[in-house]
Amino acid sequence: MEQELMMALAKAGGYAAVGLAAIGSSMGAGMAGAAAIGAWKKCYQQDKPAPFLLLAMAGAPLSQTIYGMIMMILINGAAAENPQNWPLYLTIGIFGGLAQMFSATFQGKAAAGGCNSFAETNQGFANDLMILGVIETCAIFALVFSIMAM
Repeated sequence: MEQELMMALAKAGGYAAVGLAAIGSSMGAGMAGAAAIGAWKKCYQQDKPAPFLLLAMAGAPLSQTIYGMIMMILINGAAAENPQNWPLYLTIGIFGGLAQMFSATFQGKAAAGGCNSFAETNQGFANDLMILGVIETCAIFALVFSIMAM
């Protein structure tokens, strides 16, 4: 196989990792952000202060894009040294990116619930963040296992 084609296919794995992660981050942040806006609206209607902390929950799914970027950088670096391993890099990028995407999406869904809960009760913020951290752990595991596989 031609060297340039092998490099392109290997790099496609890196771009898949960051692209899929960014899709998940967008979906997760969109769900959580919509919930935060709705929760703030409820607070305004009840003449309660709108908790700024909901922004932290809405932004939680963004870290998976960073993990996808790290995967892309590492895949591109490994591909520069061993482009003949392009099937491995492409596979790692796709499945690692999907893991990031699902983690971010479901983290956003959980964050949406946390936004609603915290805005209504003004309690449980730390517990909500711990749940988001559990979901984040899946993304970190996917990143670490991808690095180990390379």
